[in-house]
Amino acid sequence: MDEQERQDTISTSEVEEESVFLNTFNNLRGYFHKEKIRTLPDYDQEVHGSLIEYEVPEEYTQVEQYWLDEPYALVSILQKKNQMLYQVIEPALTVFEKEILERIYDDLQDILTLTDTSTDVDKSTILQKKALTLLDYYHASLEVASIHKILYYLERNLRGYDKLNPLILDPNIEDISCDGNNIPIFLYHIAYRNIKTNIAFDETELNSFVIRICQKCGKQISIGEPMIDATMPDGSRLQATLGKEVTTRGSSFSIRKFRGDPITPIDLVKFNTCDIDMIAYLWLVTENGKSILFAGGTASGKTSMLNSVSLFIPSLVKIISIEDTRELMLHHDNWIAGLSRESFTVSGAGEVSMYDLLRSALRQRPEYIIVGEVRGKEALTLFQAMSTGHTTYSTMHAGDVQTVVSRLEHEPINVPHVMMQSLNIICIQKQVNLKDERVRRTNNVVEVAGLDPKSGNIRINECFQWDPSTDTFKFAGNSIILDNIMFSRGWDKDTLLNELNNRKKILAYMCDKNMRDFISVSMVVQAYSVNPELVLNEIENDTLQEMFSHSI
Repeated sequence: MDEQERQDTISTSEVEEESVFLNTFNNLRGYFHKEKIRTLPDYDQEVHGSLIEYEVPEEYTQVEQYWLDEPYALVSILQKKNQMLYQVIEPALTVFEKEILERIYDDLQDILTLTDTSTDVDKSTILQKKALTLLDYYHASLEVASIHKILYYLERNLRGYDKLNPLILDPNIEDISCDGNNIPIFLYHIAYRNIKTNIAFDETELNSFVIRICQKCGKQISIGEPMIDATMPDGSRLQATLGKEVTTRGSSFSIRKFRGDPITPIDLVKFNTCDIDMIAYLWLVTENGKSILFAGGTASGKTSMLNSVSLFIPSLVKIISIEDTRELMLHHDNWIAGLSRESFTVSGAGEVSMYDLLRSALRQRPEYIIVGEVRGKEALTLFQAMSTGHTTYSTMHAGDVQTVVSRLEHEPINVPHVMMQSLNIICIQKQVNLKDERVRRTNNVVEVAGLDPKSGNIRINECFQWDPSTDTFKFAGNSIILDNIMFSRGWDKDTLLNELNNRKKILAYMCDKNMRDFISVSMVVQAYSVNPELVLNEIENDTLQEMFSHSI
């Protein structure tokens, strides 16, 4: 066979393959237009049997077991000597079920391109409808339990996060970490702290997963750009690397999960991160426009404190928040939530930094400015905003007051010494071991009292301090900031104490009634700022909870 005949044979083969594909595709499209849909009975474990079969391994002891997505995904916390294991259990598929799943998965890639997913119809409903239609087209004879298993894996893989989906669903997990190829996923669990899982990715699988999860975040990762910081659709923070360019053990990712239901001041009291006296103090100083900086180490609760205290901001003032990753959750209407953006090109074109957002915010006449974390030149602009009368809140990494001052005054922040007195309060957060438990505490609350005229050093007044021996908080008995508020408001000492006591009474009531969600807290705070007598009367009559439950 000469070269021309060989080329003609190849061309004929390609035409035949394309013809077969088009015929199959047109048949599927025609079948879908018939809208002949198989109905799926609701899953009943007693009728259709359990989807999961699980026995605790002999060498392990089960500490706890709970559902993540009943009846499809279960987690079992196992212990072997001093080692803990987080084991995810999902439905096992037979060989036939796997073949059907793979075929549906391939065909759906084409079918879903014909479907308008921009309608108000839920995408999960569309996915289920198309999958059931394909099963009917295949004339596949499957039990109800098998169909539910197949639909679960389709939903998990196409709309969820593949193997990682159960971990994303677990509200007890704070961090998810993958260190490389064929290495178990590690978690930070609220109850069990750092714990290993039974989930791992091989090299090809991991590379594909990292690319897809970045695409879900609206970002592209490649060998040319192997590191990505992104925000996931649910608000979680993602840091990922691709291949072995910058991480020698293979692709990696770290997910800091976002709480859809943020921590509130009531939670802080219940967790004993703060006490009621401290929260009442922070409520009063926030309401009166005092600037606060929350400092601490990694995972010490800085952002949680910032978000909680921000709920005390008066309801109608103009707020602008600036973050790298969206973490703040406020119940204020007059709030602009700014988010920085990385460059689209190597040259840096299109980048919108926190400094750019902050500089722009100062032109919008905000009364309160919240910056997620200061680490560079935006800190100088933030202190300039403080000096010109704006109330600002932010966080930074520092373990104590001396480190805060040192970081602010030196590279790369370089805040002039004289500007430091514009800051009113520094809260130091710590994560500590207490009775074999990892907890977060507000170590101390320090007021900045200006500059010493002789030495030029910053004068401070320690207002609250945590006592680790008793796990309680001690008030120093003197507050320069409260005295300043008393003077500026024209109050006497009794009025100031009465205001603090009213706030403590409200906080104690909300703790007792478990009114802890951020909407309830915001509404009570806003109601008290408008009509204090009404809120206090509702507490006296024990009707405050009922009043706001109707409003939510």
